[in-house]
Amino acid sequence: MKVILLERIGRSGTIGDEVNVKDGFARNYLLPQGKALRATEANRKKFEAERAHIEQRNEERRKAAAGIAEGLNGHTVVMVRQAGETGQLYGSVAARDIVEALANDGFTVQRNQVDLTDAIKSVGVHTVNLNLHAEVAVSITVNVARSADEAERQAAGEDVTVHTFDLEDDGDFAAGQADAAQDDRFED
Repeated sequence: MKVILLERIGRSGTIGDEVNVKDGFARNYLLPQGKALRATEANRKKFEAERAHIEQRNEERRKAAAGIAEGLNGHTVVMVRQAGETGQLYGSVAARDIVEALANDGFTVQRNQVDLTDAIKSVGVHTVNLNLHAEVAVSITVNVARSADEAERQAAGEDVTVHTFDLEDDGDFAAGQADAAQDDRFED
Protein backbone atom coordinates (compact mmCIF):
# COMPACT_ATOMS: atom_id res chain seq x y z
CA MET A 1 0.00 0.00 0.00
CA LYS A 2 1.31 3.43 -0.88
CA VAL A 3 1.17 5.98 1.95
CA ILE A 4 2.30 9.55 2.68
CA LEU A 5 4.31 9.67 5.91
CA LEU A 6 3.34 12.32 8.46
CA GLU A 7 6.45 11.70 10.58
CA ARG A 8 9.76 9.91 10.31
CA ILE A 9 9.28 6.15 10.46
CA GLY A 10 12.44 4.11 11.04
CA ARG A 11 13.99 3.13 7.73
CA SER A 12 10.82 3.78 5.75
CA GLY A 13 11.22 7.52 5.25
CA THR A 14 10.67 11.03 6.57
CA ILE A 15 7.82 13.53 6.58
CA GLY A 16 6.14 13.88 3.21
CA ASP A 17 7.70 10.79 1.61
CA GLU A 18 5.41 8.54 -0.40
CA VAL A 19 6.46 5.00 0.34
CA ASN A 20 5.21 1.50 -0.31
CA VAL A 21 4.64 -0.47 2.88
CA LYS A 22 2.98 -3.78 3.60
CA ASP A 23 -0.80 -3.55 3.82
CA GLY A 24 -0.95 -4.87 7.40
CA PHE A 25 1.69 -2.39 8.61
CA ALA A 26 -0.29 0.47 7.07
CA ARG A 27 -3.74 -0.70 8.22
CA ASN A 28 -2.77 -1.82 11.72
CA TYR A 29 -0.11 0.71 12.70
CA LEU A 30 0.55 3.72 10.46
CA LEU A 31 -3.02 4.77 9.65
CA PRO A 32 -4.63 4.24 13.12
CA GLN A 33 -1.70 5.94 14.90
CA GLY A 34 -1.96 8.98 12.59
CA LYS A 35 1.56 8.47 11.29
CA ALA A 36 0.55 8.26 7.62
CA LEU A 37 -2.21 8.93 5.10
CA ARG A 38 -3.21 6.80 2.13
CA ALA A 39 -1.53 8.15 -1.00
CA THR A 40 -4.59 9.48 -2.82
CA GLU A 41 -4.84 12.72 -4.76
CA ALA A 42 -7.12 14.25 -2.10
CA ASN A 43 -4.70 13.31 0.69
CA ARG A 44 -1.74 14.71 -1.27
CA LYS A 45 -3.50 18.07 -1.51
CA LYS A 46 -4.48 17.91 2.16
CA PHE A 47 -0.88 17.12 3.16
CA GLU A 48 0.60 19.95 1.10
CA ALA A 49 -1.90 22.40 2.62
CA GLU A 50 -0.96 21.32 6.17
CA ARG A 51 2.74 20.56 5.57
CA ALA A 52 4.06 23.57 7.51
CA HIS A 53 1.80 22.77 10.48
CA ILE A 54 2.84 19.07 10.46
CA GLU A 55 6.55 19.94 10.31
CA GLN A 56 6.15 22.50 13.11
CA ARG A 57 4.34 19.94 15.30
CA ASN A 58 7.10 17.38 14.61
CA GLU A 59 9.78 19.93 15.56
CA GLU A 60 7.97 20.71 18.84
CA ARG A 61 7.78 16.98 19.67
CA ARG A 62 11.47 16.57 18.83
CA LYS A 63 12.44 19.48 21.10
CA ALA A 64 10.33 18.10 23.96
CA ALA A 65 11.94 14.67 23.52
CA ALA A 66 15.40 16.25 23.41
CA GLY A 67 14.68 18.02 26.71
CA ILE A 68 13.68 14.74 28.35
CA ALA A 69 16.70 13.00 26.80
CA GLU A 70 19.04 15.62 28.26
CA GLY A 71 17.92 14.71 31.77
CA LEU A 72 17.84 10.98 31.09
CA ASN A 73 21.22 10.59 29.38
CA GLY A 74 23.30 8.32 31.59
CA HIS A 75 20.53 8.06 34.22
CA THR A 76 20.60 4.95 36.41
CA VAL A 77 17.50 3.17 37.67
CA VAL A 78 17.84 0.72 40.57
CA MET A 79 15.39 -2.17 40.71
CA VAL A 80 15.36 -4.46 43.74
CA ARG A 81 14.04 -7.92 42.87
CA GLN A 82 14.13 -11.39 44.37
CA ALA A 83 16.67 -13.71 42.78
CA GLY A 84 18.38 -17.03 43.34
CA GLU A 85 22.01 -17.57 44.31
CA THR A 86 23.12 -17.65 40.67
CA GLY A 87 21.54 -14.25 39.99
CA GLN A 88 18.53 -15.59 38.08
CA LEU A 89 15.46 -13.47 38.86
CA TYR A 90 12.30 -15.18 40.12
CA GLY A 91 10.38 -12.85 37.85
CA SER A 92 11.63 -10.41 35.24
CA VAL A 93 12.04 -6.70 34.61
CA ALA A 94 9.95 -5.59 31.63
CA ALA A 95 9.42 -2.27 29.85
CA ARG A 96 6.46 -1.54 32.13
CA ASP A 97 8.71 -1.78 35.23
CA ILE A 98 11.27 0.57 33.69
CA VAL A 99 8.56 3.13 32.82
CA GLU A 100 7.25 3.01 36.42
CA ALA A 101 10.76 3.47 37.86
CA LEU A 102 11.40 6.44 35.55
CA ALA A 103 8.02 7.94 36.54
CA ASN A 104 9.08 7.68 40.21
CA ASP A 105 12.23 9.62 39.27
CA GLY A 106 10.12 12.31 37.55
CA PHE A 107 10.51 11.33 33.87
CA THR A 108 7.56 10.77 31.56
CA VAL A 109 8.26 7.92 29.15
CA GLN A 110 5.79 5.69 27.31
CA ARG A 111 6.13 1.91 27.34
CA ASN A 112 6.50 1.75 23.55
CA GLN A 113 9.50 4.08 23.77
CA VAL A 114 11.51 1.52 25.78
CA ASP A 115 13.59 -0.54 23.34
CA LEU A 116 13.72 -3.81 25.26
CA THR A 117 13.64 -6.85 22.98
CA ASP A 118 13.61 -9.40 25.83
CA ALA A 119 12.76 -8.92 29.49
CA ILE A 120 15.70 -8.68 31.90
CA LYS A 121 15.90 -11.98 33.79
CA SER A 122 19.18 -11.74 35.70
CA VAL A 123 20.81 -9.63 38.38
CA GLY A 124 23.32 -7.11 37.04
CA VAL A 125 23.79 -3.78 35.33
CA HIS A 126 21.97 -3.58 31.99
CA THR A 127 21.94 -0.85 29.33
CA VAL A 128 18.50 -0.05 27.91
CA ASN A 129 17.83 2.22 24.92
CA LEU A 130 14.91 4.64 24.90
CA ASN A 131 13.54 5.95 21.58
CA LEU A 132 11.84 9.16 22.70
CA HIS A 133 11.28 10.41 19.15
CA ALA A 134 12.21 9.18 15.69
CA GLU A 135 15.24 11.49 15.84
CA VAL A 136 16.00 11.32 19.60
CA ALA A 137 17.37 8.23 21.35
CA VAL A 138 19.07 7.89 24.72
CA SER A 139 20.53 5.07 26.83
CA ILE A 140 19.90 4.49 30.51
CA THR A 141 21.37 2.00 32.95
CA VAL A 142 19.13 -0.43 34.81
CA ASN A 143 20.76 -1.86 37.92
CA VAL A 144 18.87 -5.00 38.96
CA ALA A 145 19.87 -6.26 42.40
CA ARG A 146 18.58 -8.30 45.35
CA SER A 147 19.05 -5.41 47.82
CA ALA A 148 20.01 -1.74 47.89
CA ASP A 149 23.43 -2.69 49.30
CA GLU A 150 24.00 -5.12 46.45
CA ALA A 151 22.96 -2.44 43.94
CA GLU A 152 25.63 -0.10 45.36
CA ARG A 153 28.25 -2.85 45.08
CA GLN A 154 27.21 -3.56 41.47
CA ALA A 155 27.38 0.14 40.63
CA ALA A 156 30.95 0.16 41.95
CA GLY A 157 31.79 -2.63 39.50
CA GLU A 158 31.59 -5.72 41.70
CA ASP A 159 30.10 -8.87 40.18
CA VAL A 160 27.83 -10.21 42.91
CA THR A 161 26.92 -13.43 41.07
CA VAL A 162 30.48 -14.83 41.16
CA HIS A 163 31.30 -16.98 44.16
CA THR A 164 34.92 -17.16 45.24
CA PHE A 165 36.38 -20.02 47.24
CA ASP A 166 39.46 -20.04 49.42
CA LEU A 167 42.18 -21.89 47.48
CA GLU A 168 43.59 -23.53 50.60
CA ASP A 169 40.22 -25.04 51.46
CA ASP A 170 39.85 -26.20 47.84
CA GLY A 171 43.28 -27.81 47.93
CA ASP A 172 42.48 -29.66 51.17
CA PHE A 173 39.21 -30.90 49.70
CA ALA A 174 40.93 -32.13 46.52
CA ALA A 175 43.67 -33.88 48.54
CA GLY A 176 41.05 -35.57 50.69
CA GLN A 177 39.20 -36.76 47.56
CA ALA A 178 42.44 -38.17 46.10
CA ASP A 179 43.24 -40.02 49.34
CA ALA A 180 39.74 -41.51 49.46
CA ALA A 181 39.99 -42.65 45.86
CA GLN A 182 43.39 -44.24 46.51
CA ASP A 183 42.10 -46.04 49.60
CA ASP A 184 39.18 -47.48 47.56
CA ARG A 185 41.62 -48.96 45.01
CA PHE A 186 43.61 -50.88 47.61
CA GLU A 187 40.70 -52.31 49.58
CA ASP A 188 39.98 -55.04 47.05
